[in-house]
Amino acid sequence: VNQKIETLNESDLELLSKSREWLAGHFDDVHEYQNLSAKLKLVQTILDNEWVSNEETFKLQALGICLGDALTQEIEELSWVAVEDQYGRDPALRWLNTSVLVFPRTSVSKRVEAGVKVDIYEMFGGFQKAIHSALKNQA
Repeated sequence: VNQKIETLNESDLELLSKSREWLAGHFDDVHEYQNLSAKLKLVQTILDNEWVSNEETFKLQALGICLGDALTQEIEELSWVAVEDQYGRDPALRWLNTSVLVFPRTSVSKRVEAGVKVDIYEMFGGFQKAIHSALKNQA
């Protein structure tokens, strides 16, 4: 697969920003979005209460952005980049300057759209394990 990894452009940044605004709007104080456990709890609450239908792709993907933001807080070496391939352009998380990539934005939406019950804490842990495992394989 031919992938091009780039820094985020203006439209990528706008997408992330709009997602974060929608998420932060669920808090009485938008600064609560900065709190790692508040992020995960928010996503799980939205999913558990089915506040977002499986047709609301933007909102489902915003939940994935939130998961990605939580991962960057937990693993400082991760940063948002844009990945372009034959399917289009997507924000992803990259470990330092390596080819280790994760795509949290679509991870939640794909599961919800497939009717799979999402445990965001389990996903969060799973992503961490996968990243650490990929790093071991790179070494």
